Amino acid sequence: MAEHSDEVLFSWLNRHGERLSSLIVRHPLVTDAVLATGAATASTIGLVIAHRVTPAMLGFCAALCLPLLLSHRMPRFAFAGVAAVALLQWFVSGPQYADVAVLIALYWVCLESDVSSILAALLVTEAGAIMLAVRWEREEFKYWVAVTGLTVAAAAVALTIRQRRQLLVSLREKAARLERERDQQAELGAAAERARIAREMHDIVSHNLTVMIALADGARYGLQGSPEQAQAAIERVAATGRQALMEMRRLLGVLRDETVPQPLEPQPTLARLDELVARVDAAGIPVSVELDGNLQGLAPGVQLAVFRVAQEALTNTLKHAARPTEAHLALRCQRGQVDLEVTNTGHEATMPIGVDGRGLLGMRERANVYGGELDVGPTDDGGWRVHLRLQADGADARHPLEVLP
Repeated sequence: MAEHSDEVLFSWLNRHGERLSSLIVRHPLVTDAVLATGAATASTIGLVIAHRVTPAMLGFCAALCLPLLLSHRMPRFAFAGVAAVALLQWFVSGPQYADVAVLIALYWVCLESDVSSILAALLVTEAGAIMLAVRWEREEFKYWVAVTGLTVAAAAVALTIRQRRQLLVSLREKAARLERERDQQAELGAAAERARIAREMHDIVSHNLTVMIALADGARYGLQGSPEQAQAAIERVAATGRQALMEMRRLLGVLRDETVPQPLEPQPTLARLDELVARVDAAGIPVSVELDGNLQGLAPGVQLAVFRVAQEALTNTLKHAARPTEAHLALRCQRGQVDLEVTNTGHEATMPIGVDGRGLLGMRERANVYGGELDVGPTDDGGWRVHLRLQADGADARHPLEVLP
């Protein structure tokens, strides 16, 4: 029963400790302000109770607590400021509860700084403990032991939390690495299976082609002497060809990295731009559209290239843009040129290429086919911009093989 109670208590402490830690990470300035205000308030109350309120005491109280406002951003600077004020206090004034600011500043140095800074801060704090015991306490040994114990406790707590953070980071990296390795193994297995199926289908298709050639030869020789047999041979050639074509399509479907859900669907045009925008808007990203010019009069190939670039840009916004974000699509057809610009307001530092670069590469290939230009990059406000410029009549269009390196 006692062990169960201990487990419940530990689970409760761990859960609330994680919440407090996440709150501190999200609001560092508020945390520093709360600590500084708490230390100053406690010290002031202590001075009032002890009837030691003087302008000098209040001044040192404020001076000791103010550097704590920089604990998160500049922990070493904050510790140096507190230590300097504490040294001046040792010369001209007496102790107070605000001296705990030294331990608070030491905690943040041990949590955020390098090893050399931690050692220097520990030495300074320990020297201060000795100086406090020598100047302000008759039983110097007991006072030194108490302050040293608090110093060790503050450093130990900070180093423990720091080690736990590093452990969590390493565990996340390991989990991500294992996930990548799992995906790679799955891809390798799928590639091996596709290669095996390709070999099998190659044999089947080769057999069918051989049969077609033999039947075609037989039909050619039998056209004059036996038209009925030639007719039957031609029908078998057609049936065998259809079977070979069906198996070849199945083979290509297996070997493709991407699936085509509707292979018989006609290629999209700019008339379907509203459907694309509606799908993105339904997914949670508002899209504003600006259209100008006779877009329906563009060549079908130009419409397809523009539609696919817009689709890829909006898809990347869905995948990579930080929420909340908004997208804007501007499409203009003026003076023989098509100008497409897709921007969003979400930060996308890792967006442009993705995992394998096929998205950006595909957009550039479509631009190159029509002799156009593609500009992709971050905007000044932290968002992302895709800009495509093409000839409206597709006059500069080239065969896809011409744009290959």
